[in-house]
Amino acid sequence: MTPEKIALVRSSWQQVVPIQDTAAGLFYNRLFELDPSLRNLFNGDMVEQGRKLMIMINMVVNSLDRLESIIGMVKESGRRHVGYGVKAEHFDTVGNALIWTLGQGLGAGFTPEVKEGWVEAYGVLASTMKQAAYGSA
Repeated sequence: MTPEKIALVRSSWQQVVPIQDTAAGLFYNRLFELDPSLRNLFNGDMVEQGRKLMIMINMVVNSLDRLESIIGMVKESGRRHVGYGVKAEHFDTVGNALIWTLGQGLGAGFTPEVKEGWVEAYGVLASTMKQAAYGSA
């Protein structure tokens, strides 16, 4: 990712952080709307799940300029998600739900450039997780 895209992702994320609980709720509602079967993969407290999601996104956003520092954790997360029943095609649905959620949360601040940065960042993350989990991106 270019330094400019990293800066756009980071600055837009700082606008989401204050509303992260709401954003997490929007994300999961949208995810289950896009694919109701995914609801079966989540057994626990969805508020806690949302907080874990926000922590993970925060860590990735803060590491975009040094992805090598988190690559092992990202790969392990990909392998772990296989055990939860996540399939490779679910990553696209998650990406769509994430981008939609960011659009809702950022409103007019979700410019085409910001969207492009997030799509690229999620693409790198999802490819790495899928490669580790299934052997192909």
